[in-house]
Amino acid sequence: MEKVGAFEAKTHLAALLDRVAKGEKITITRRGIPAAILIPVDANNLLSHQDIVAGLRALRKRVKPGKMSVKQMINQGRRF
Repeated sequence: MEKVGAFEAKTHLAALLDRVAKGEKITITRRGIPAAILIPVDANNLLSHQDIVAGLRALRKRVKPGKMSVKQMINQGRRF
């Protein structure tokens, strides 16, 4: 799997997508640290809407609500 920097990926995105469409896997790095992987889409591995909703519901059960509201979390996240 080839590694490509984020700047290069941004600059040559169309060419990278062409390579991925042909079956190649490419890792995009940010300052040398892997940040994302471009892989070809496999029609058999696409999630249905029901699978996505089930996954979100399972995630909701695992996440414990804290003392902060969603609005407070959003505002805190905007400070960065």
